This record gives sequence, C-alpha cells and structure tokens, in this order.
Amino acid sequence: MSRPQYNRIVHEPPLYSEFKPVGVRGHSLQKIVLTLDEFEAFRLADQLGYSHAMAADEMGISRSTFSRLIEKARKKIADFLIYGRMLTIEGGAVHFRMNIIQCRDCGHMFKISFQEHIVECPVCRSRKLMNLAGNFGHGKCCT
Repeated sequence: MSRPQYNRIVHEPPLYSEFKPVGVRGHSLQKIVLTLDEFEAFRLADQLGYSHAMAADEMGISRSTFSRLIEKARKKIADFLIYGRMLTIEGGAVHFRMNIIQCRDCGHMFKISFQEHIVECPVCRSRKLMNLAGNFGHGKCCT
C-alpha cells in the first residue's frame, strides 16, 4: 500500500489554464494535463531558477519528489510544444498560499491572501469578481 499524498504548496493559481496551437480547434487536439503541482515545479525551477532543494522547500516536499515532478512537467511541456497538443493545467493535491482576483468589468487583477475578503474591485468598484483559486476548487481550504 502506498503512502498518502500530502498537499503540496503552490504560491498562487495560474492566470491561464489552457494553451493550444493557433488556428487549430481545441476539440481536435490531444489533451495533456499538467497538474498544479507540476506547474509550480516548472515555475520555480525554470522561470525563477530555484535549485531543486530550494524549490522542494518552497513546496513543502522532499527534493526527490520535486525532481520527479519537474521531470514529468518538462516532458509534458515538451510534448505540448513539439507535437502541437492542447495543454490544460488542472488537478493535483495542492494548497495555494495566495489568491488572484480578477474584475470581470475592468479586467484589473490583484493578489490577496486567503484571510482577506474582497467584495468589490478597488479600481472600478464592480462586484463582478472572479476568484482564480476558486476555479480550481480552492478557497477556504487554503488558509
């Protein structure tokens, strides 16, 4: 019997969760699913340049687990780019540290902690707000 998988720490939800080649309809493409923890591993190692040890510490996992995650993420991203597939970011056992809220009226995006409660956009005062962490099924569980 395998050990239970613990929630990994992801700094914030991704701004975009689907990517595909231009000019090709999404329904005709093979879908590759990049989990949220694989996305975070890729962000920490390849965008921010963290060492495996630093990134593992940031995510609350072991260095060997991080190494497996980044290897899987790079393989999926390579397949997406080389074979022209659709890449979707979703799923995984994670908790977010921060949230991103987007105003549906003016498009303004702002980061908040999960302890903050925002009901209107600080720019245009609209109440039409989109909770990006909520789109991934997270919110109160991440506090």
